[in-house]
Amino acid sequence: MNAVNLRFAEERDMTSVMALIQELADFEKEPHAVVITAADLIRDAFGDRSKFKCIVAEKGESIIGMALFYPRYSTWKGPTLHLEDLIVTQSERGTGVGKALYTAFIDYAASQKVRRIEWVVLDWNTPAVNFYKKSGANVLNDWCTVQMDEVAMQHYLAKEK
Repeated sequence: MNAVNLRFAEERDMTSVMALIQELADFEKEPHAVVITAADLIRDAFGDRSKFKCIVAEKGESIIGMALFYPRYSTWKGPTLHLEDLIVTQSERGTGVGKALYTAFIDYAASQKVRRIEWVVLDWNTPAVNFYKKSGANVLNDWCTVQMDEVAMQHYLAKEK
């Protein structure tokens, strides 16, 4: 891994972070699903009530990867961190940048004394699943991710009123 610097993201990085998010959406076959903007990222990451943290991998003047995460709370374990996305741009995959970001996230989590870290991975992303298993993570096959978008929330609430 040649001259890659890992650091916490700054406001000036959010356009590059946004490009990585779009690249991930394209990879996951959901190119039109991204509705946030770099301005949303800036609003939500910085200030007194930040909603997430982001570690970026910088090579020269370019952001080539990032790990975006936020705090959660487990009723069984207490404080946890959720890794929302770990993204490395296509041209830099296989160079160790992803592993470095993953390690930096785990190191940060340990420094915060959280009792668990968690994330989701698509079952068809075999290289990622295998990487996580090899690192000692448990890939849980008996839990289903459940989501509800704004339309479904409004539909549900309208039915319940």
